Amino acid sequence: MMCVCLWLIKRKKKKRTEGITRLNFETYGDNGKGEEDLELPLFDFTTLATATNGFSKNSMLGEGGFGPVYKGMLDEGKEIAVKRLSKDSRQGLKEFKNEVSCIAQLQHRNLVKLLGCSVQDGERMLVYEYMPNKSLDSFIFDKKQSHALDWPMRYNIINGIARGLLYLHQDSRLRIIHRDLKASNVLLDLEMNPKISDFGTARICGETETGANNTTRVVGTYGYMSPEYATDGIFSVKSDVYSFGVLLLETVSGKRNKNFTHLDHNLNLLGHAWRTYTDGNVLDLVDEVIVKSIPEHQFEVFRAIQIGLLCVQQYPADRPTMATVVLMLTSEISLPQPKQPGFFIERKLHEGDCSSSSSKYCSVTAIAPR
Repeated sequence: MMCVCLWLIKRKKKKRTEGITRLNFETYGDNGKGEEDLELPLFDFTTLATATNGFSKNSMLGEGGFGPVYKGMLDEGKEIAVKRLSKDSRQGLKEFKNEVSCIAQLQHRNLVKLLGCSVQDGERMLVYEYMPNKSLDSFIFDKKQSHALDWPMRYNIINGIARGLLYLHQDSRLRIIHRDLKASNVLLDLEMNPKISDFGTARICGETETGANNTTRVVGTYGYMSPEYATDGIFSVKSDVYSFGVLLLETVSGKRNKNFTHLDHNLNLLGHAWRTYTDGNVLDLVDEVIVKSIPEHQFEVFRAIQIGLLCVQQYPADRPTMATVVLMLTSEISLPQPKQPGFFIERKLHEGDCSSSSSKYCSVTAIAPR
């Protein structure tokens, strides 16, 4: 009787966890880093199909480079988010393995938690904790939703993203350069705490490696990529710092860096931020939703803008590390004066008017990523 009871308990536990086992990279290709295989919960395809109502359109949360993301509900009532690799995806097995090997070994309150994966019947899926408030871009760039984010909440989000990046660059077991930090890759939990997601293009560095690396395959998102990475394929932790600076300025302004427009000029968001800063009129940069709270939070808002400009300086050596950024955000230490941003562009909006430009603000040609 005891043997039968032990067998039943073991079987029930196995069914509930779907089997915590080693993800053998030899089966799906070498992990390329010489590390041992990862212990990770493996979900059965049928379980995930049932949880997402057969991957129905009504369950779809969105779609990215990896493929569609679905909301699911496990039998025990736990909500999950399932990323399913699309057959037409720009990413493939390499990015799948890369994301698993990166995020599975990381634990931080500002990083999205990987619950497991599925590699059954030719399918490749990643199972994450569900974030009920979706991504940051759905709030800061939406006129209605942006009213839900007052300045204290935005400042908390900025700080959380900074701490998550600091953990990746310095405090984690692995040193990781994200390479695709942007508003849509920052998810928000029920309390609006930010969690960095999407590690498909991240790079693992050595324990003491923070310097420049070269790549012939430039990946990322236009508007967030640093000049040295977009033009020469050189990336480092300072590339992430640049992306963070863009994201910070977007959070303060409620505007996208890409396709930014203004009645008085044709500068992009970084150019506009620099212009308002040098003209002593940074209030013109601030989202109108939080302008009313400026008197109460003026010091923090103006300081955040200056920190953002320090992060997007053209040369990597001039940008602060994330450790310094966190210190600047959480203290009142004096800040250095920022230099001109990279990709500081005055765009020509009319075709055929490309012979010359008289703007004193034009210094860098826009480069689109490959």
